Amino acid sequence: MSTAADAMSATRTCIEELLGAEAEDLLGHRCQGISASRLHLPGPDSLDRIWGASDRTVPVLRNLQAILSHGRLGGTGYVSILPVDQGIEHSAAASFAPNPDYFDPENLVRLALEGGANAVASTLGVLGSVARRYAPRIPFIVKLNHNELLTYPSKFDQILFARVRQAADLGAAAVGATIYFGSEESGRQIQEVGAAFDEAHRLGMVCILWCYLRNSAFKTPEADYHTAADLTGQANHLGVTLQADIVKQKLPECDGGFNALKFGKTHKDVYGKLSTTHPIDMTRWQVLNGYAGRVGLINSGGASGKDDLAQAVKTAVINKRAGGMGLISGRKAFQKPMADGVRLLHAIQDVYLDRSVTVA
Repeated sequence: MSTAADAMSATRTCIEELLGAEAEDLLGHRCQGISASRLHLPGPDSLDRIWGASDRTVPVLRNLQAILSHGRLGGTGYVSILPVDQGIEHSAAASFAPNPDYFDPENLVRLALEGGANAVASTLGVLGSVARRYAPRIPFIVKLNHNELLTYPSKFDQILFARVRQAADLGAAAVGATIYFGSEESGRQIQEVGAAFDEAHRLGMVCILWCYLRNSAFKTPEADYHTAADLTGQANHLGVTLQADIVKQKLPECDGGFNALKFGKTHKDVYGKLSTTHPIDMTRWQVLNGYAGRVGLINSGGASGKDDLAQAVKTAVINKRAGGMGLISGRKAFQKPMADGVRLLHAIQDVYLDRSVTVA
C-alpha cells in the first residue's frame, strides 16, 4: 500500500525531473544575504500570526480565510490562483483562440474548481455572468482595472472598468487591480487604486495588487529592467503602502535596474551583500519588500509557450523557496484542453504541498 511518504518521494522525483539540469541548483540553494528567519513565512497559522495585529476588519479576515482555506492548498498558507483577465489585457482572440471553449466564462470557473485553485480572478463581466452559480463554491476576485488594446495607436494605461460596489454585489471575496509603476499615468492609478482598496476593505473584501512596471526607458539593449529585482521590489513596497493584502509580481530575471538606468535611489548593500543574481535570492528581495513577507508575494506564471509544465514548476519552486505565498497562473492553464490545464495547476500545487521543498 502506498504511504504518504512514498507519495511525497514520488512528487519530489517528478519535480526534480521537470527541473532537469537546474534541479540541484534550485532545490539546494541557500539564501545567505537575507535569512528565512527574518521573514514572516506562509503557514497554516498565517491569518492569526501575520494578520492578527493588523487593522483589517473581521469581514476582510473572513474572506482572506476563505481564500486560504479553499482548494488543494487549503490550510497550508499558500495559494494557487487562476487569473483570466487576458481577454482585455491581450485581446480575446489572442487569449482564447487556442481553446475557444474558454470564451464561455463557466468553463473558466470550472477549470479553477477542477484544478483545485484557491480562487479565480477575472473581469466583472466574466464573474458576474456566473456569480449566482459559482460565487458560493469558489472565492471570486474581481479585477477592477485593465489596459485595453483596441485604441489605435495602442496606449498603455490601466483604467477602471468596474466599481468596488459591483464586486461586492456579486459576492466577491476580493478585488484586484494593476498599477503600472514608472509610467506617466502611475500617479493617477495610485490614487484610483488607493481609493478603491479603501472602499473594498470597508466592504470586507481582500485587496490584491498587480505591481507591474511600465516605462519604455526600462528596456535597454543590455536588459529588460521591467523584471529587475530592485525595481520590482520597490514596486512591491509601493503596493503594500496602499494596504494591498497580497501583491502579484513577475518573477525577477535580472537586477541592478536603478544603477543601470541611473535614476532613483538604492544602496550598494542590495547587490551582493543582501542579494545575488540567483533567481531565489532576487525573488527573496521581492518578498522582503512586502513588509518582510507580512504581505504575501504571488508570482505570475507567464505566457504560454514551450515546456509550460516545467516552467510553471520552476517558477513555483523559486517562489516557495524564496518565501513567497504562491503562484497565479492563467494562460499556461487555459490555453490548453481542460485536462491538461488541470494537470498543470496540480503540478504547481504539488510544489507547495511537498514538505521536502523547503524555504531556502
